[in-house]
Amino acid sequence: MYNQILVLFLSFLILAFVVWIFWPEKGLYAFIKRGKRNSKKILVEDALKHIYDCESKNLTCSLNSIAGNLSISADAAANLIAKLHKMDLIEHGTDNVVLSSFGRSYALRVIRVHRLFERYLADETSVHEKDWHIIAEDKEHLLTDLQVNELAAQLSNPMIDPHGDPIPSASGEIMEVPGIPLNSLTPGEFAIITHIEDEPGEIYKQLVAENLYRGKQIRMLESNKERIKFIANDEECILAPVFASNITVKKIEKHEEIREEFKRLSSLKIGEKGIVAGISRKCRGQQRRRLMDFGVVPGTEVRVEMESFGRDPVAYLIRGATVALRKSQSELIYVKEYVKEEELN
Repeated sequence: MYNQILVLFLSFLILAFVVWIFWPEKGLYAFIKRGKRNSKKILVEDALKHIYDCESKNLTCSLNSIAGNLSISADAAANLIAKLHKMDLIEHGTDNVVLSSFGRSYALRVIRVHRLFERYLADETSVHEKDWHIIAEDKEHLLTDLQVNELAAQLSNPMIDPHGDPIPSASGEIMEVPGIPLNSLTPGEFAIITHIEDEPGEIYKQLVAENLYRGKQIRMLESNKERIKFIANDEECILAPVFASNITVKKIEKHEEIREEFKRLSSLKIGEKGIVAGISRKCRGQQRRRLMDFGVVPGTEVRVEMESFGRDPVAYLIRGATVALRKSQSELIYVKEYVKEEELN
């Protein structure tokens, strides 16, 4: 009996120790990770990114803005600015903090790594989009120039990251991406989302939760100081103006270009069939390749064969084979010209 109690007690201690190490945000691992991010190199690179972001948005970069962005004290920010001066990364003798030519090149190098790795996560992995930015935040400080160039070659040197931000070239060149804020659309206008700002992270998570993504097509219903209301994929979406300002769009002049005229595969019932019109741009990487391997390409006929309880998953007949798809997958497939099975006979 005594041995059993001892074993139970030791098991509890081991479990408590493991929890203490890996407890999210408050455990030992999280503490060490935060300490790692506060290393001098990371603080310098994060500061350069913040200064570059301010300059690109025509905002004033100050000691307080650096302190707030990096979550450090004003004294620590002052010491960091002095270090940037000493390294010739920022201009001397100006009231605002401004990047030098060398500092701008360094900042673009860090941004290149970050956006390339986000592209890699989107195209080559199954990592959820809300986690791309966090993972890339760590990788941007670790990859060497050789690793970055190899990654770029592996991805065929993409020019845009999955959020719609331009990826700087190895030589430091960066293109401008045209677009207008979502708020500037007037009721009745059609547009396609070209960029979603991934910072602040909390706003980005909310936009992801609203199922908004780059490439999605919308129609504006209402735009004022209180709210922004629009239609996307036959669903009404309402955002606060501060959230909508983080979305950039490009107007679509022709109504027939709107993809939402097609039905989603998930809307078909047993016996109904449709012709694949395309796959949503939200479907990326391994998931997209898997669907294409099943034969889900434009022009393919698809028929609903069987439904499970709750209609998730659903079995579809695709090119003579029965394929089970989750609702999260079938909602990303557009179909057209579908008719009921009995109407074909």
